[in-house]
Amino acid sequence: MLNYVYILQQEGHDMLYYFAALLTAALILFLSQPRSPVNRWAAIFLVFSSIGGLVDELRASGHSGWANAVEFMNLTITPYAVVVFCMVYSGLPVKRRLLAALKGILLLPIVATAAFTPFSPELELHYGWLLAWALPYYSGSCVLLIVSLLRERSPGKRKNRLITTAIFVPTLLSVLIFIYIAKAWYPEFEFFEYVSYFLIYSFVVGVLSVFVYGVLGFRLRIERDPLDDTMKAVTQGTRLLNHTLKNELGKIAVSADNLRRALPREDELSGQSLRIISDSADHMLEMVDRIHSRTKDIVLNMQVCRLDLIVDECVRRHRELLERGAIQVRTEYRIRPTLLCDPVHLAEAIGNLLTNAAEAMRDGGEIRVTLAAGKKGANAILSVMDTGTGIPKEALPRIYDPFFSTKGSSRNFGLGLSYVYQVMRKSGGTISVKSRVGEGTSVELHFPLGASKGEKG
Repeated sequence: MLNYVYILQQEGHDMLYYFAALLTAALILFLSQPRSPVNRWAAIFLVFSSIGGLVDELRASGHSGWANAVEFMNLTITPYAVVVFCMVYSGLPVKRRLLAALKGILLLPIVATAAFTPFSPELELHYGWLLAWALPYYSGSCVLLIVSLLRERSPGKRKNRLITTAIFVPTLLSVLIFIYIAKAWYPEFEFFEYVSYFLIYSFVVGVLSVFVYGVLGFRLRIERDPLDDTMKAVTQGTRLLNHTLKNELGKIAVSADNLRRALPREDELSGQSLRIISDSADHMLEMVDRIHSRTKDIVLNMQVCRLDLIVDECVRRHRELLERGAIQVRTEYRIRPTLLCDPVHLAEAIGNLLTNAAEAMRDGGEIRVTLAAGKKGANAILSVMDTGTGIPKEALPRIYDPFFSTKGSSRNFGLGLSYVYQVMRKSGGTISVKSRVGEGTSVELHFPLGASKGEKG
């Protein structure tokens, strides 16, 4: 009898570890990219999977009502969250409205199950009915993952999908077999011992893959953390430099102005020298202000904006610069997405891309600005392509580094792409750059579908 009690206690502890591990994984995925629909649904799936570990503990502590509710949510909402996650992750070629309708339709079996399930005094789930709709949810999820893997053509994305499929499919099938199918035949079946082996497998493969290859975008955050630390250090340094230099340059400018007034009018040589000192001080003050504005921490004021209108305004503002450099700008809006963004910082970021493109085409050229939907409508993509000199292959890994520049211009501080990267990261998007020497550069700003609503242009 004592051995039996010990086994029950040990299983209770194991279920709490199960709850803690899945909940931690859900938090990591959500916090790594909170604006990503894929990460949000993966987190929801893991949260409702994790709460199954609380059922025995709640019953043991006398909270049977809560235990019944938690068990019901665990067994019904988890398959729903799984299939929606796989639909979003696989990039089904369906319109947003149809996808939203599918999500609503897939909720109906949960509502029907809740309507016909007694919760008190004991939870009386009909496991045969539960299996009837959970089976296609779980098996369909596995099919979606495998099909999306087979259809992927990009080597990098294919590797990511392979890892995700290897993590999820075995565990989803084990849950289907040892929980839903087993419960339908043997309601008293104790499933956790069998499922736990697959959970351990998924956890180990997931942790290793995050650090080696990256899963669901999490590795990107780890890779970019050094840049975040660098930007923080640069921000602190330039803040101090800005304060010190402005004070000292202000003294120089005032002193030069006072001396110039005190000089006799006939002393033109001294007056000219003082004007040079004053102009140099003003120029240095302008440079300090520009550097400080590009390196200070960005705080976004998020608003609902039309991206095509922001682009039009940026092109208009830079029209004189572009015409002076004999540069033509062509815009093509295949979609006209509405974004939740900071219009001021986003406009400044786009302006940086136009300026960079113009500086790469000293003898004139063409800039193509395109707004289009990403693959299978997963995101909105703003691309700025030029026909300039291009970036050497060995320089591409450093293009986001503060103060790194391939241009020899004294007015270029190498802060443009660092700033654009920071704006996109804080907006929930990403930036990618492709370039070839002698052919030009293409910069793409990717806005996740969760942060945008595409309208065909």
